[in-house]
Amino acid sequence: MFWVIHTSEDLTPISMDLKSMDTVNMPLFGNTLKLMKFWSYLFVHNWRRYMAMAPYMIINSTQYVDIYLSTEPLDFIIRNVYLAVLFTNTVVRGVLLCVQRSSYEKFIEVLKSYYIQLLESDDPVIANLVEETTRMSNFIGRINLMMGTCTCIGFVTYPIFGSERVLPYGMYLPLIDEYKYASPFYEVFFVIQAIMAPMGCCMYIPYTNMVVTFTLFAILMCRVLQHKLRSLEKLKETQVRREIIWCIRYQLKLSGLVDSMNALNTHLHLVEFLCFGAMLCVLLFSLIIAQTIAQTVIVIAYILMIFANSVVLYYVANELFFQSFEIAIAAYESNWMDYDVDTQKTLKFLIMRSQKPLAILVGGTYPMNLKMLQSLLNAIYSFFTLLRRVYG
Repeated sequence: MFWVIHTSEDLTPISMDLKSMDTVNMPLFGNTLKLMKFWSYLFVHNWRRYMAMAPYMIINSTQYVDIYLSTEPLDFIIRNVYLAVLFTNTVVRGVLLCVQRSSYEKFIEVLKSYYIQLLESDDPVIANLVEETTRMSNFIGRINLMMGTCTCIGFVTYPIFGSERVLPYGMYLPLIDEYKYASPFYEVFFVIQAIMAPMGCCMYIPYTNMVVTFTLFAILMCRVLQHKLRSLEKLKETQVRREIIWCIRYQLKLSGLVDSMNALNTHLHLVEFLCFGAMLCVLLFSLIIAQTIAQTVIVIAYILMIFANSVVLYYVANELFFQSFEIAIAAYESNWMDYDVDTQKTLKFLIMRSQKPLAILVGGTYPMNLKMLQSLLNAIYSFFTLLRRVYG
C-alpha cells in the first residue's frame, strides 16, 4: 500500500494544540469516528465489536435459507431478499474494518496530518475552504444518520402493517415455530431484532460517512492546489518557481492519498455496486406489490435511504474526478508566458501530471462517477420492467 512520506520542507509549522488533537475528535469527521471507536471497529478492540457483528452474521447466514423455504406472501419474501443483501453488505463492511483496522488507522493519521497543515495556514481562502469542507462533511454525516434511523424504524414497524404475522427480518430457526400464537418466541425474537436495528445502522452508515469524508478531503486538497496556482501572479518572480515546486509535491501527496483510498476500498466498492443494483431493483418491485399505504411509505423510505447513500458516494467521487482535472486548467491559466524558461518547464511538468484525473475506482478498474451510476440505474430499470411484466 502506498503511504505518502513527509519531508521537513513540505510541512508548515504546527502548533502544539493542533498536534495533540485527538484523531477521533477531528471536526472533519463529526461523530463518525466516535461511533466506530465506540463499537470498536477502529482505534480500540473490545467485546462491543463481537456483540454488534455476531448476531448479524448468524441471522444473515439463516436469511437465505429462510427465503428458500419461505411460505410467506410475496411482498415479505421480496422484502427479505432486500434485507438479506443489505445484511450481507453490512457484515462485509464490518469484517473489512476489523481485518484492515491498522491500515485504516494509518491512513486516517496521514489524513489528520494534512488536515492540521491546512488548519495552520494563514491564507484566509484556504481557511474558508477547510471550514466549508468540514461543514459539508458533517452535514452529510447527519443526514445519513437521520435517514439510517428512519430506516431502522421502518424495519421494525413494517411487519405491524402486514396482513400476516412476520418478524422484522426473516430468519430460519430449525425446530422452532416463531410464529406460533401460543408461544412467546415471536415476541422474544421481535424484541431482539428491534434492538439489533440501531446496531446495524452504526455498522453501515458510519462507514459510508467515513468514505465520503475521505473523498471530500481529497477534493479539498484539489481546491487548495487550484487556489495556489491561481495566486502565482501575486508572487514575486523569485518565489514563483518555489511555489510551483511546492504544488508538485502537494499534488504527489494528493495522488498518494487517492491511491491509498483505492487500496483500502476498491473491492468493497465493487461488492456495493452489485448490492446496490440488487437492492434497488428488489425495492422497486416491492413498491408495486405493497399491500397497504403504510407499507408503501416504508418501502419508499428504504429506497430513499439506499439511493441517497449511493448517490452521495458517486457524486463526491465524480467531483474529485473533475476537481483534480481543474488543477491542470488552473496551472495553464496562470501567467506562465511571463516566467523564465526553467519555471515554465516546471509548470509544464505539473500540468502534464494533472492531465490524468484522479479517480475512485470500483474493483480497481472502473472510475466511480455519475456516468457509471446512470448506466447502473438504466440496467436496474430494465430489469425491474421485466420483473413487473412477469409478475403482472
